Amino acid sequence: MTTYTALTTLTGRAPAEALGEAMERLDPEPTGVGVFEVEDGSGLWEVGGYFEDVPDAAALAVLAAAFGAKDFAVSELPEVDWVAHVRRELAPVEAGRFFVYGSHDADKVPAGRVPLLIEAAMAFGTGHHGTTLGCLRALDRIAARSDAAPQAVLDLGCGTAVLAMGAAHVWPEVTPWASDIDQVAVEVAEANLAANDLTGRVRCVEAVGLDHPELQAAAPFDLIFANILKGPLLDLAPSIWAATAPGGVVILSGILTHQGEEIRQAYGDLGFNLEYSEEIVDWLTLVFRR
Repeated sequence: MTTYTALTTLTGRAPAEALGEAMERLDPEPTGVGVFEVEDGSGLWEVGGYFEDVPDAAALAVLAAAFGAKDFAVSELPEVDWVAHVRRELAPVEAGRFFVYGSHDADKVPAGRVPLLIEAAMAFGTGHHGTTLGCLRALDRIAARSDAAPQAVLDLGCGTAVLAMGAAHVWPEVTPWASDIDQVAVEVAEANLAANDLTGRVRCVEAVGLDHPELQAAAPFDLIFANILKGPLLDLAPSIWAATAPGGVVILSGILTHQGEEIRQAYGDLGFNLEYSEEIVDWLTLVFRR
């Protein structure tokens, strides 16, 4: 079935959210409305709606004018089997010892690699994005040079839990924690654990940052992954510092390259020492030690 999108941008969260609410009252009404910041900290917001029928151009023009937004761009989207499309487009990813793949590529897993199965339908955190790839490479380096396994590991904002699964493979005697603010992400993480025969090897919890009694009881952590975004990384910096064991390592990503200095400064001011950084396309991974 053909669907339609109507997208615009404007400055400011409050007017963007108000515009999104107004779009929900359109006739024909959209099947969904999204409001998000184009780039973390930019102040520029995108508002968009999906429609089964052609949206009313005049009504969209009135809304754009009323909220100070740019003219809506309306596009027709053909019916696409997105999971099949992702399966065709996402080739397996190699990150050091790790091999991240979908079930359609199960016959391609090379001998001697750590296999991490992430289905195409769960594409956020597959390893194709520069942030996840950078974190897996950092994990590979840490594991290669460390003789001792960490006692406690946390994948903060875990998404697919691919990083927690990687740590569980590298250190079989460790049971990492994986947390996310979104219950759906926690369910995805648990499904991925089952698909990788790791059920029970990683503990999954829904939590806002480190504000969870089980995480607080498990702290301090010797290794923390936080592959999120600049804003949450800055907000959570004091909590991450408090939850990191002396000598512990923190791997941060979800950072655009031009945001790196602000993150370095914030974590350095707390007492973290930067040990390593890697740029992959426009994304930066930073490795700190307390």
